[in-house]
Amino acid sequence: MPRTELTAAAFVVAMCAFPAHAQFGRGVGDYSTIGGDAQRSSWVRTDAKISPAALQKPGFELIWKVKLEGDARQANALTPAALLTFYIGYRGFRALAFSGGSADKILAVDTDLGRVEWTKSLMSGSVPQGSATCPGGMTANVARPVSAAFPANMPVGRGGGGGRGGPAKSGVGEPGEGATILKEMAARGSANSFNPPPPANPPAGRRGAADPGRGAPTANPFMRAPSWLFAISSDGMLHSMYVSNGEEPHPPVRFLPANANAQGLIVVDNAAYATTAGACGGAPDAVWALDVASEQVASWKPASGGIAGSDGVAFGGDGTVFVATTSGDLVALEPKTLKVKDVFKGGQPFTSSPIVFQHKDKTMAAAATKDGRIHVVDAAALSGAGIQSAPLSTGADFHPGALASYQDSAGNRYILVPTPMALVALKLADQAIETAWTSPEIAAPLPPLIVNGVVFAASSGDRAKPAVLYALDGITGKPLWNSGKAIGSFVRGGGISAGSSQVYLGTYDGTLYAFGFPIEH
Repeated sequence: MPRTELTAAAFVVAMCAFPAHAQFGRGVGDYSTIGGDAQRSSWVRTDAKISPAALQKPGFELIWKVKLEGDARQANALTPAALLTFYIGYRGFRALAFSGGSADKILAVDTDLGRVEWTKSLMSGSVPQGSATCPGGMTANVARPVSAAFPANMPVGRGGGGGRGGPAKSGVGEPGEGATILKEMAARGSANSFNPPPPANPPAGRRGAADPGRGAPTANPFMRAPSWLFAISSDGMLHSMYVSNGEEPHPPVRFLPANANAQGLIVVDNAAYATTAGACGGAPDAVWALDVASEQVASWKPASGGIAGSDGVAFGGDGTVFVATTSGDLVALEPKTLKVKDVFKGGQPFTSSPIVFQHKDKTMAAAATKDGRIHVVDAAALSGAGIQSAPLSTGADFHPGALASYQDSAGNRYILVPTPMALVALKLADQAIETAWTSPEIAAPLPPLIVNGVVFAASSGDRAKPAVLYALDGITGKPLWNSGKAIGSFVRGGGISAGSSQVYLGTYDGTLYAFGFPIEH
């Protein structure tokens, strides 16, 4: 049996330990890709320790920082961390963060101990240095598989959030079914699986001709499917790696043209998606999809203009792909084939990637346009009329890149917009978009995220002034905490991620920072 898989006995022991482990704050989901989920909401719905009340008390601080290998290309250094908050491997229990270095390196960090677990170079030889318009090296984030289905909208409390994914359940299943945790984990693995064809010559005595492929669900609950991490190297190949050690059991697959400026890598329902911008490497500004089963690549490019935003595409719960363009279109595409389903005309160039969310009984899509407005439209009828906000910024530099969205315990829906000089929270009302609060002290903010009612945002800084991480009350915008002088560099091309009561930020000098509450011993 490969070292990355558990024996049945070890798996039973791990499952017995799982409920005890969960009570110490492991979240209900992982921040698996940029934006956290397929809808790019950047919303961590519950957390055991982080809350508006907890952040008003002392204790939230820098937990660790790790200097990682790899030289920056232009202003790019570390991609936003993808997280795996609970992993059982041959080394025991692990909580891991994965980041991509622009020098085509993958870095895995043990987030409990703040130490490098493993590193991997995706390319042999030199990495292209790039130019003023094309960064060179690896540009897209690393990603773990996610499902297109909407995460559950759990109530956001004013307290600790509990960290559970729902009410307590019995650990005893139906007769012959086994413990309920096994059933739930099997279902979770099926939803987030990544299943390319098995290798042509599988090792004898391992899985043989019956190899179900990468991440394929198995009827045997004691046969644990491997967990996967994905990255696009600068030569345009999609790499699939074991999270435990970075090994690649399958050869990389051709996905994009070499030296393309790729963004927003996401793996959804057995297909990988990314966007390209800037005509780097001769790649057109386009959306790309790789069907894993057939290894066929499809692409869609707008008739005019390019792809807007920094987070790539977003997904509806049914798998519909949404993309915004600089020609002013918000487009719905079929999954995998990328055939056009519907189009919304924004009247202005879009400047952000779209976000998708549920509001009352509808699925909505939203994106920002160059005139400083946010457009919200029914995702099931893009060609219909949408609603728009008042201009949030009149400057020519309004290009937020990405938005974020969350819901409070009363069911109010918010959209967070980073403007050049402030972070703005919008609130959806009946056929209107109102400004809920503005936090002007955050200059040039990065795309924010929300953890259990707390908004985390960072001023990006520059070569003369380091970045600063801020925590705000999600309902009032009241400042709760900031990192002060703890961060030693600025941020470009990176972003914030969070999970398991810790918040992560990677900076230009190749340092990954983790903020949270110290572990009690």
